[in-house]
Amino acid sequence: MSDFKNLSGLFENSIILPNSDSKERLQKLVGMDDKINRLKNMISVLINPHGLNQWISKHHPNATSLMDTVLRRPPLVILAGDVGSGKTELAETIGDAVARQENIDITLLPLSLSARGQGRVGEMTQLVSSAFEQAFSQASKFKSTSGAARGGVILLVDEADALAQSRESEQMHHEDRAGVNAFIRGIDRLANGKLPVAVIMCTNRLNALDPAVRRRSADILIFNRPDDMQRMEILSRCFKDIGFTSLELKALVDATGLTTTRKYGFTYSDLTQRLLPTVILDAYPNRPMTASRAIEITRSILPTPPFNDR
Repeated sequence: MSDFKNLSGLFENSIILPNSDSKERLQKLVGMDDKINRLKNMISVLINPHGLNQWISKHHPNATSLMDTVLRRPPLVILAGDVGSGKTELAETIGDAVARQENIDITLLPLSLSARGQGRVGEMTQLVSSAFEQAFSQASKFKSTSGAARGGVILLVDEADALAQSRESEQMHHEDRAGVNAFIRGIDRLANGKLPVAVIMCTNRLNALDPAVRRRSADILIFNRPDDMQRMEILSRCFKDIGFTSLELKALVDATGLTTTRKYGFTYSDLTQRLLPTVILDAYPNRPMTASRAIEITRSILPTPPFNDR
């Protein structure tokens, strides 16, 4: 029988935060100030409740029962929304803001999709359990019996519906059900341990997640495609300094939004990973970029279709 306890490949690119790269990536998430602040404060309290205790003592010393409603929540946050909406980028970088605010190091553990295993009996359950065991073990090192945490851990689960899909599905394999059970047990163990740890799940299919997982979430943040103002901010940052006028930028914004023949606009990744590089490389290396050509290119690009969450 294969030994599933080998953790090689269990996590992808585990890093210690803060670092300059994550800070820069986080700053590039335009139009997400509310979500960034909300998620930062939530993760900060889950990992280091000492800060909340200090705040409540200073501003609301008689509101201890109110504080308990915050501290009793499971250490789980779900980021849900359309493809390319920035949720994974935020999940990967928010630990930098938490680390800087709380003045501690944060260990980011991004769970690899290999944790789903190869379909062998017991493998998925064992791998999911091992991932939570590693998060529990590392977070235990940072737990403080009194005062602030000495560090924290964020377990990141991208494409979470692949690991925690609803057990109510009649087509669900028994091994997948066992894996979801292991996932729920892992969340509960972290919560009961009162450790400096948080789990962030990202999914395009919120409705596909198991109801027991959703019930355990401290919060669910919904991500949509950038609106006109957010797209203007992204495009202005790139093109205003090279001479594009307000009217030309407005034309780009219109071209990246809803049209008479298309009921959806560009995603964040459509803008930053497809449109902007295409405009730049179209002009390189022999001529400068022009607004007319940028608008022409924009109209030729089809944005990513919305994900159908059923």
